[in-house]
Amino acid sequence: MPHAFAAILIAASMTAGALTPAAQLPASAVAAPKYRACYDGTCKITLTKKTSFRIHPRFGITRLTISFNSQQVQVRGTGPGVAAGGGFSKGGATTVNGIQFTISSLSGKKAVLRLKARR
Repeated sequence: MPHAFAAILIAASMTAGALTPAAQLPASAVAAPKYRACYDGTCKITLTKKTSFRIHPRFGITRLTISFNSQQVQVRGTGPGVAAGGGFSKGGATTVNGIQFTISSLSGKKAVLRLKARR
């Protein structure tokens, strides 16, 4: 009889666990932008904070870091033993290791950028 009681207790705990609601992800995790589209050096992205993401090694760099304020955008590309970068403001553009960056819109809270592979 003790085995039957244990089996019922285990079954009850498994059923109760199945009815427990799943933990909710924070809104920031759900709304986080995706940068996979930028891996090939061509995309349009909207940034709300400093961002870093991987790019294809054919550019001679493997990671881009982009920061901005209401006046300018700073881009830094890094890879094994190499670093390159540039800054530009509204109406301007910069090219870092074969990727051209232009501003679609810029404010202190948001930057919308276009990246275009030139190689």
